[in-house]
Amino acid sequence: MIVRIMGEGQVRLADGHLAELNQLDDELLAEMENGDGPGFRRTLTALLSRVRALGDPLPDDSLEPSDLILPAADATLEEVRELLSDGGLIPEA
Repeated sequence: MIVRIMGEGQVRLADGHLAELNQLDDELLAEMENGDGPGFRRTLTALLSRVRALGDPLPDDSLEPSDLILPAADATLEEVRELLSDGGLIPEA
């Protein structure tokens, strides 16, 4: 799976990591629904950190189609709301 982090680039991520990332995505969704700004920021940072740690960066000149697009680390709660699907940022595994 190819994951793009907006403003950073793409990483190749094994599908087996989706369950772990979905847990963070569920937390992020709950924090957004509750308007928990500090929790949202903490969980978004954790989610992006895990994607970076688990994924293998693609070269900057690579133009692979992204299977998943995640917001930039400095994205606001409102900006992330616009990216959400019914199931959050990450599809259920």
